Amino acid sequence: MQLREGHMRSCSKSTWPPRLVTAPGLHGSEGAHWQTWLERQFARALRVEQDDWDAPHVERWAQKVRDLLARERGPFVIAAHSFGCLATAHALAQAAQTRAADVVGVLFVAPANPRKFAFAGDFDARRLNVPSIVVGSESDPWMTLADAREFAQRLGSAFVNLGDAGHINTAAGYGPWPRAKYFVDTLVHCAAPLRLRDDDAPASGAPARQPLVTAA
Repeated sequence: MQLREGHMRSCSKSTWPPRLVTAPGLHGSEGAHWQTWLERQFARALRVEQDDWDAPHVERWAQKVRDLLARERGPFVIAAHSFGCLATAHALAQAAQTRAADVVGVLFVAPANPRKFAFAGDFDARRLNVPSIVVGSESDPWMTLADAREFAQRLGSAFVNLGDAGHINTAAGYGPWPRAKYFVDTLVHCAAPLRLRDDDAPASGAPARQPLVTAA
């Protein structure tokens, strides 16, 4: 059996798996929050930082998402919460200004209702071109379950009803939350075949890469 050198070079340059990026909501996510716990589960995790966590503004917060994606090396999988969901969806809707191709999946947890934040600027969300999951709650004061389901449909996301889970934050008992990691792992798993296929594709004009293993 013989391992082809060209494929070994490809593997050594692979940027997989993606880096986790968390996008907290209003007031940020404290140390006991599930987003903070989730960051500890992934190497090289990043957090979108806002200039003022107490002053939500759709476009300014979305720009912080875009800035991080442009500054850091991807690919990325994003886990957003509350108003951070609006900032993330708005940022990804502006595809021309965002390294959207580097985002391979998005987890939206307890998104805030844009109508409750009308004072924070116009919200633009379109169907995403990557796997995504919206997690809603039957007792979330910031968005009804029906509105969360509509939000998921608008983005083309899978929808999960978490039941009586409040705002899915620390106050609702969501500190360490293994299911959040499961959702992120699921998104990465869904994106892997397409990304690895693209990474393995020969450059234009280059000869096709030989099979990984050949007979001796």
